[in-house]
Amino acid sequence: MAYQSLYRRYRPQRFAEVKGQEHVTRTLLNAVREGRVSHAYLFSGPRGTGKTSTARILAKALNCPNVADGEPCGVCESCVAITEGRSLDVVEMDAASNRGIDAMRDLIGRVSLATPGRWKVYIVDEVHMLTTEAANALLKTLESPPPHVVFVLATTEPQKVLPTVQSRTQPFEFRLLAARVLVDHLRWVAGDAGLEVAPEAIELVARRGSGSARDALSALDQVAAAGGIEHEGPGADDLVEALCERDVAAALVTVAERCGAGHDPRHLTRELLEQLRAAFLATVDRNLVGLPDDDLDRVEGQGRRLGRPAAVRAMEALGQALVDMREAPDPRVLLEVALVRLCRPELDTTPEALVERIERLERALSGNHRPTPATPAAPAPAAAPAAAARKALGAVRTARPAPPPPAAPPPPPSPAPPAAVATPAPPPLPPPGAAATGDRPFPTREELTLAWGDTVISQLSQRARARFRAGRFAGVEGETAVFALPDQFHRDRCQEVVADVEHALSAHFGRRVRLRLAVDDGAAQQQPPGGDAPAPEPPPEEEPVAWDELTDAPPGAVASPLEHVLQVFEGAEVVEEADGR
Repeated sequence: MAYQSLYRRYRPQRFAEVKGQEHVTRTLLNAVREGRVSHAYLFSGPRGTGKTSTARILAKALNCPNVADGEPCGVCESCVAITEGRSLDVVEMDAASNRGIDAMRDLIGRVSLATPGRWKVYIVDEVHMLTTEAANALLKTLESPPPHVVFVLATTEPQKVLPTVQSRTQPFEFRLLAARVLVDHLRWVAGDAGLEVAPEAIELVARRGSGSARDALSALDQVAAAGGIEHEGPGADDLVEALCERDVAAALVTVAERCGAGHDPRHLTRELLEQLRAAFLATVDRNLVGLPDDDLDRVEGQGRRLGRPAAVRAMEALGQALVDMREAPDPRVLLEVALVRLCRPELDTTPEALVERIERLERALSGNHRPTPATPAAPAPAAAPAAAARKALGAVRTARPAPPPPAAPPPPPSPAPPAAVATPAPPPLPPPGAAATGDRPFPTREELTLAWGDTVISQLSQRARARFRAGRFAGVEGETAVFALPDQFHRDRCQEVVADVEHALSAHFGRRVRLRLAVDDGAAQQQPPGGDAPAPEPPPEEEPVAWDELTDAPPGAVASPLEHVLQVFEGAEVVEEADGR
């Protein structure tokens, strides 16, 4: 007998043998048992999930004379004929190759004919491929078929089926098989068929099946014929590791090895995209990823190290690259460019890349970033967050010595007491010998001037600040600073609060600073440090006013405004005077 492939040999023959579609088989089983079978069904779902097999099982159950609790017996003449594909009660039609209106008219013409069994079941596969004219021709018969006819329409793209057709059927959606269900089914098939397949090969076959039982059984058949799984070298897992480590060289070497072995860059991109999707979903919820525990732990660790923003950006970039590969002369170039941008975010200025860099920086500063094994030496504990943050942002900088710590600023002075009638005594000044013990020279005039404008005057009380604002430092005499004021009146007023100013200057310079108040006559100005420019000329002195010689004007001597103007402006004449003004 000729060899029969595994997916044909282990095709389900009863409702209970259909894997992963309990929500469909349970409803159909109850409908057969209770005699409530609909006249038309629409089976939709991915390929290899059991749509056509379930339609055949339904045809068996409807025509089997020995139905037990809704299940066909599988041994009667009707069941055997349907299994072998020679039954006149089941008509299968491929709408992909018979999509025109002529083929549909021929089908409609045979619907009214009698059948040897109790029911005639028409299975129309890939019904979405029918032309609009053919689908419209089927509508009337599909809505009111003969009482002995049941239509089962199968499709992988239900959105392309006309809404008028969908409304005349009872829809069932088939789903992809869970990874654990598929692995258990493959192990049972391998054991029942006597295949020597390693457990890790079973798991790899299940991943290749991607939820399709037919695809998985075909892959298992291939692995069994090859005697095992051939090592393909580095693949998607190595590329994800390269993305986690931001290792451009490792990513490009992996692509070169796979493409050099004859693998299609498109297929490698799809594998990488699936691996990144699994890593991202594992960080959200482990139950969303149908992988064995060991593989699940690995991809979850990759997702944690890569970060959700980076994983989402990588999936978007690879998905766009996969779309662009359709018209690219060399798809490998697009894959390599995408990997370089993902490994080096600083080369990409898109908002997604900036978000990823910010997220990695935040993780690095929070201490959650694990340094890569390629790091030659771990930085000092204090500099570790900054170094990790620079690496997260993709920065490459030459190491620089750390700057010395800044000198501690002088302690802020005590706030000035509020003004009162009696001036409180200032704190005691440093003793006269403080200069010798502190080893601090007496400040120069320039140092006094700078300190006065920058710090000291703002620390004085409001009264002292108002009185001393009009003066300046005129020079230094030994260990006494000369402070010049505009006139004797200012000097006498400032002498009352000179102790406050001396205390502020002493606190600023850290030594005793005495102050001598003088009247500013311009002679105390010193030569500028450069020595080139001469000192500015003092302003001319105003003639003092003899207040005792002033007398009041006699009565009537005050001139009118007009006369006063004529006296001020000599030679002026009155041209016209109206109303005495």
